[in-house]
Amino acid sequence: MRLDLTPYRRSTIGFDRLFDLLETSARSSGDNYPPFNLERLAEDRYRITIAVAGFSRDEIEITAQQNLLLVAGKKSESQDNNQFLHLGIANRSFERRFELADFVFVEDARLNDGLLVVDLVREVPEAMKPKTIAIKTGAPLAAVEGTPSDEAKAA
Repeated sequence: MRLDLTPYRRSTIGFDRLFDLLETSARSSGDNYPPFNLERLAEDRYRITIAVAGFSRDEIEITAQQNLLLVAGKKSESQDNNQFLHLGIANRSFERRFELADFVFVEDARLNDGLLVVDLVREVPEAMKPKTIAIKTGAPLAAVEGTPSDEAKAA
């Protein structure tokens, strides 16, 4: 299935990143390795748990950059002389990409019992948070020329 967002791109401004995400998601290969869980722990806290059985801490790399979290596992191509009758445990390298919303950052990453747990937090800067504006009474500060403001009358 091909997703064509061209008509929407022509009539919207500032949504390029969203459309890119949708198109990339539609094109994804559908590789489900390694399996992972996404959790919402609180309003501004999230957790990604990735099953990385067989990988050591040195074989996993986590890279966070603006709006992207990349988790990669690199298995060494060691040639064992083992003769497997059944090979059911995946032992291949992987790369998982997670698109992050604005102001979402990695807070912590831990590997325990074959699970890589990455905790994320959304920290909106104070300047970006909504603020309530106090409403005053009286004439505006920049009153019409020739009309004294409240401050001038009080003086």
